Amino acid sequence: MTTPPVQPRPLPDGVYVPTVAFFKANDDIDLEATQRHAINLAEAGVAGLVVHGSNGEAVHLSREERTLIIRTTRAALDQSDHHLMPLIAGCGAQSTREAIQLCRDAANAGANFAIVLPPAYYGGLLNTAKIVQHFYDIADASPIPIMIYNYPGACSGLDLSSDAILEIAKHSNVHGVKLTCGNTGKLARIVDGAKPGFFVAGGSADFILQGLVVGGHGTIAGTANLIPRACVRICELFHSGDLKEARRLQAIVAKADWVAIQTGFAGVKAALQHLKGYGGEPRKPCTLPNDEQMEMITKGFDEAMVLEQSLV
Repeated sequence: MTTPPVQPRPLPDGVYVPTVAFFKANDDIDLEATQRHAINLAEAGVAGLVVHGSNGEAVHLSREERTLIIRTTRAALDQSDHHLMPLIAGCGAQSTREAIQLCRDAANAGANFAIVLPPAYYGGLLNTAKIVQHFYDIADASPIPIMIYNYPGACSGLDLSSDAILEIAKHSNVHGVKLTCGNTGKLARIVDGAKPGFFVAGGSADFILQGLVVGGHGTIAGTANLIPRACVRICELFHSGDLKEARRLQAIVAKADWVAIQTGFAGVKAALQHLKGYGGEPRKPCTLPNDEQMEMITKGFDEAMVLEQSLV
């Protein structure tokens, strides 16, 4: 294991938004919508942005498109006076070699951190020791710090234990973890056992407060594409000691998040289009929600959108 030549600026606590990918009618990347959305989120007070996550259709993007989205997002933040805002890029791949290349590409394009899913396609051939070594090899070679992304739903059910995550976290170039597994007990164990400065985040907006209570540093939540201020406000209320109001807001956000969970990133894009006027379609074979699902999305976000507007 090696130490990176330059120690990075630590990730600030708070809400990080895994942005959706925007496409034009001809299926090319919509650079204008990409920039607009990044600036809108930054102005809402979030701590950072994540591109090429599960919400960002990373598996639908070419290597060149990944680079283009990172550069466009970074430029939008810099030009809107958010040059210090961290930009995290999804760099997971099934081979160690490709993951390293994606980390290098991300660094060259302006990302500050890489977030990496564990390999799972050949899961039957990979024990915990091999997965840990996969992360060590990436961390050794990556020019930017990496984060662990634990998301069983995207990894054929592979759910890294707190022991495995803490072992990976020993590497000097591994700086955080996103827990979309939703296990707050695991989150508490990692917070307690990891090195100082290791960023521990929940991976869904329905347990922002719960994660903070056990020592977490924030959330990386797809629903924050739609209600960033509401998510930020939960963190603010917790840190100010107003747990009663924080619980009230968490309940509202959790109900909206359940709608987003049921319809996935396509539902988030459809809601953005309906509520904000931009969003577009996902890449095929994925499609937008049907009329019945759209009605569920609209009704399910009503209360949360009223809350969001009250915080503008």
